[in-house]
Amino acid sequence: MKLRSLTAAGVAAALLALAGCGGSSDGGSGSSGPVDLRMTIWSANAKHLALFDQIAADYKKDHPEIGKITFESIPFDSYTTTLTTQIGGGNVPDLAWILESTAPDFVSSGALEPIDKDADLVPSTTANWEKDGKLYAYPFSTSPLGVFVNTDLVKAAGRPAPAQQIASGTWTWEEAAKTASAVQARGKGGLVVGDFDYKGWDTLNSIWSGWGARPWSEDGKTCGFDQPEMVDAMTFIHKLIFTDKGMPGPGVTKDFYAGDSAMILTQISRAALLEKSKFKWDLVPLPKGPSGEYSVVGQAGIGVFKRGKHADAAKQFLAYFSNAENSAKLAQFFPPPRKSQLNAATLAKANPLLKPAQLQSVVIDGIRRGDIKTSHTGYAELQQTVRAALDPLWKPDADVKTVMSGVCSKINPLLAN
Repeated sequence: MKLRSLTAAGVAAALLALAGCGGSSDGGSGSSGPVDLRMTIWSANAKHLALFDQIAADYKKDHPEIGKITFESIPFDSYTTTLTTQIGGGNVPDLAWILESTAPDFVSSGALEPIDKDADLVPSTTANWEKDGKLYAYPFSTSPLGVFVNTDLVKAAGRPAPAQQIASGTWTWEEAAKTASAVQARGKGGLVVGDFDYKGWDTLNSIWSGWGARPWSEDGKTCGFDQPEMVDAMTFIHKLIFTDKGMPGPGVTKDFYAGDSAMILTQISRAALLEKSKFKWDLVPLPKGPSGEYSVVGQAGIGVFKRGKHADAAKQFLAYFSNAENSAKLAQFFPPPRKSQLNAATLAKANPLLKPAQLQSVVIDGIRRGDIKTSHTGYAELQQTVRAALDPLWKPDADVKTVMSGVCSKINPLLAN
């Protein structure tokens, strides 16, 4: 277990090593002092942490055997690498947020404890986290991507508001691109893809899914980057950046929440950043693509590691953290996976910044028709390989089709394994 360093290819190996370690968790029994629990997360948002700390404090009132419950924030960009490095070094957390992209690695490795199922969970939200009929992580956030819009910038650019276009049936990627270009021509940013920054290429699925494109086939064995749908989608994105000037180029940052761009593709958990905004804004579904209306759902699960120091105590805390009462509290940031709570009335109580109609069209309808974001075993290595292969695309004179073929030539051996 003493792996001194981990490359992306080492993620699965670290998890398998973790699953194979001898010994067992004491679950807190027989310990001479309080049981301390640690959960890794990728949010450093003060409001998220305050809510987590409050839930932990409430739990400790009735569980004197529990000492500290710590939520350890790790930056999103390096989250999985840092987590698996901790695992490789023997510093195993008791619980961890797990990205949907790496769910296959964590679930198939045997590193996670099975947890109790709840009949209230929407079946589609648990699919990523199940194996052989057992649930290995609680799908605490199932959040469709939407478009936050600075309606002041859109109006100043002489473009119709997306809500108007939705009403008239003209809210398409072609029209969204025109709006983005018109705003950027006035010195502000047009369209920003949250967490992209020309590194997180998989966040672009919020666009390419509108073309019916996939990075690989559903069985994960065949590359999809060189398929016509993906080539067309990436051609649209390249044109939006370098020809239409509707998306900030490489090295340029535009902060939507500070009023510096017209639109951002992201999840409703970011709405809290708009609480004190000085501009008018809206939240609308993703524009219609050539393949029709669509939705992309980002998801995170919370798992308990078998080799954490207190696995039993961690499972008990997770059961409390994710019960119906706390799920309703968490819904202000993380759309719940519970059937009983997936309605506009419940979500509106937890999300006072958002209107019931916004929650219905983006979140509820999005979960019902959306696809969970891309995942694959060995995802960390695939992610870095694709990222490097896409580097030539982010130049004005790039040949999109050639670059896409090059991506497939790089990842085909990985998909074959």
